Amino acid sequence: MPATCSACCASPAALRRPKTGHALCRACFLAAFEEETHRAIVAGRLFRPGETVAIGASGGKDSTVLAHLLQLLDQRHGYGLRLLLLSVDEGIAGYRDASLAAVRRHHRRSGLPLHVVSYRQLYGWSMDRIARHLGPRNNCTFCGVFRRQALDRGALLMGADKIATGHNADDVAETVLMNFLRGDVGRLRRGAGVGPAGGEGAVPRCKPLRHAYEKEIVLYAYFQGLDYFSTECVYAPQAYRGYARALLKDLEAVRPSAVADLGHSGERLLLRSDLRMPSRGTCQRCGYVASQTLCKACVLLEGLDRGLPKLGIGKHRRLRDKLRDGQPLTQEELRHLGAPAEGEPPEEQEPQGELGTDKEPWGRRELRGPRDLNF
Repeated sequence: MPATCSACCASPAALRRPKTGHALCRACFLAAFEEETHRAIVAGRLFRPGETVAIGASGGKDSTVLAHLLQLLDQRHGYGLRLLLLSVDEGIAGYRDASLAAVRRHHRRSGLPLHVVSYRQLYGWSMDRIARHLGPRNNCTFCGVFRRQALDRGALLMGADKIATGHNADDVAETVLMNFLRGDVGRLRRGAGVGPAGGEGAVPRCKPLRHAYEKEIVLYAYFQGLDYFSTECVYAPQAYRGYARALLKDLEAVRPSAVADLGHSGERLLLRSDLRMPSRGTCQRCGYVASQTLCKACVLLEGLDRGLPKLGIGKHRRLRDKLRDGQPLTQEELRHLGAPAEGEPPEEQEPQGELGTDKEPWGRRELRGPRDLNF
């Protein structure tokens, strides 16, 4: 005999919540998940009435559930928000084409405005082309830096006050664990997404689903019949995050609360008062937020444009200083930075398309690259 829902004590249970272990029917689970998200938004003071919120839409389960929930809760509780969908086309053949198709289907069903920005428009490079230069490793480093900046630039172009991302409790726990393993104190607490919308970018960010378990997001999408794209990125298997994810799954199998515990640890982390943290400034080349003379995106682009794709990865400050001062690099140093072998023909350039144009209308406002967009 099936278990009875522990909330309504009337309907048969449809699932046992991974987060709490409670047996719930479909209706009670949906109501509980929506109410918990609403309480997280209110308790975190994530939004203010009248704000324009750009939802980072990738076509995956997290962003699809987030867009559905924000539209639903805004109508139910009167947040007074203007919601938009913002997608980034990294230029990954097959993978991103299919995920953007899922975003456009959600756009047509929900009626939310959709804007798409692409790496080709902003940087003149696609991820596939970067991967051909870089090899199988460190692709996620380039993609992560470029995507964060692309979301900010798209949000500014759209006039958004905040960016809402679909990061869930598992994502937050992985980030805390990954930064702890790397000894990255500066990002340890920022990665937990504590309190009101904030972050290290040009536009404040928030994570309304940061307390929601990934398994429950999948269940919510299933019970609501939401259409999303579920294939993993072709470059993800090489990412360091994958090892943190595997470790987290092992911990969760032994202790289900490990996901939430790691997130709470990130929230409660205290740093020494005398610890020096990077100061926030602006990039001298593009005007984007940076803690150094150049932002990370401009450093990576400099390496790509010079034919030295590894210039911005790892500890190569000495070699970057030599290039800045006009000193020649040895063949060994060039090889270490990923330069092509002597006699290797240059790669054919990809067409970049027209700046400021995509399948979505931009109006008369021009979308410019990081080298000349003045914030």
